[in-house]
Amino acid sequence: MKRILLITTLILLFFSISTFSGCVSEDQQEPGVYDNESETTFYAGQELTPIAEQRNNAIQGTQYIDRESYRLQVDGLVENPMEFSYEEIKALPRTSKVVDLDCVEGWGFTGKWTGVKIADLFEEVGVMENVSTVIFYSADGYSTALELDYLLENDIILAYGLNDVTLPPERGFPLQLVAESKYGYKWAKWIVRIELSDSEYRGYWEERGYNNRADVGGPAFER
Repeated sequence: MKRILLITTLILLFFSISTFSGCVSEDQQEPGVYDNESETTFYAGQELTPIAEQRNNAIQGTQYIDRESYRLQVDGLVENPMEFSYEEIKALPRTSKVVDLDCVEGWGFTGKWTGVKIADLFEEVGVMENVSTVIFYSADGYSTALELDYLLENDIILAYGLNDVTLPPERGFPLQLVAESKYGYKWAKWIVRIELSDSEYRGYWEERGYNNRADVGGPAFER
């Protein structure tokens, strides 16, 4: 019996020392902390949905993209096709806004999105006069498109931050399109290429019958 009590005491002592000395796995993080960045859950009088509670859809699962080798290609009907590194994108003027993501399936969440206005990105490449459509391509083979006028008139942004932390991989790192007032299937994640075009384009879900306008509150499917 004494031997059992001694072993039990030693085990408890070991866990106490490990806990108070900070000897825990470096991979463990507190809820709401991402790579040592603390998440904001309240901003400008609005409650934000914690990232851990945000639902997520993807056709090929989460994509993991290397920050150093990442390049965003912007081409098509532009005067100066370019590739932007992650740091070059972050060096452009920064903006934040609180926007709801509404999924066509009926769920949604509220986030504070931080990134670059698409208008500022387009100033770098020069948009030709006949452009009407902007196509977004993702690392997993996903694609979708939106009208150029919609993107410019609504100051739509490409986000690299969410709730004041760097966009986590499951949410679309390095860039997610914040297509406010549009259903979630227009919110492309893991964007690697943007093409400017003069023709209508139907993306992954649009080819499968989803409405190409995707206005929140409007019909989900083409009639």
